[in-house]
Amino acid sequence: MPEPRSSHTNRYKALIEQIFFAHWKKRVREFEFHRDEIKRGAEELGIRLPDNIGDIPYSFRYRTSLPESVIRTQPNGLEWIIEGAGRSKYRFKLVKATRIRPRDDLVQTAIPDATPELIQLYALDDEQALLAIVRYNRLIDIFMGLATYSLQNHLRSTVAGIGQIEIDELYIGLDKRGCHYAIPVQAKGGKDQIGGANCAGHSLLRADLPGRALPAYCRAIHEGWSYCAFRTLAQSR
Repeated sequence: MPEPRSSHTNRYKALIEQIFFAHWKKRVREFEFHRDEIKRGAEELGIRLPDNIGDIPYSFRYRTSLPESVIRTQPNGLEWIIEGAGRSKYRFKLVKATRIRPRDDLVQTAIPDATPELIQLYALDDEQALLAIVRYNRLIDIFMGLATYSLQNHLRSTVAGIGQIEIDELYIGLDKRGCHYAIPVQAKGGKDQIGGANCAGHSLLRADLPGRALPAYCRAIHEGWSYCAFRTLAQSR
């Protein structure tokens, strides 16, 4: 019988808290840790690890908040994020707010729902259900103004300086001039959130994808069948 999510969260918070304070010092703005530290920490705390160890940092990158003890070390206006730092390596880094949330005052565009009734009946509140609804209603075509085609789900790639990232779904697009576009789509439903780590990783995929890369993001919002789609622009300072 699977453990409840609250049990996972408590274990994950205990582990990430131990790793954080093993490295953190006042006025330190970033530091790295290795995946092996998660294993050692689990042994010291007597915690059973999940089969996918990477789910621990992933959960704090996109799903849940860091422990309160970690949040209390944040200077005003900044927050800690966890980002990839290479193979099996991660980096705690102080940055400005990174959670990307749709505004409540966005104008809604009414689109006839082409989702098959059977799919609506069994769709769950997760990213796979959201991706299916986006696909059936051709929302990427409408949003991008391109003819697009789904190429692959859960595409994994390695980005220099970041490590492994995963794209929820990869579309290939075509415009009226015959130009090709690669559209990596990140989808989040339920309590999952889109953060700056998603945007940075996808923007760096340009060298690995054909044509021009146009990262897109979809988020289920409010109750019922309302969705927000947006693009991002990576800007160096």
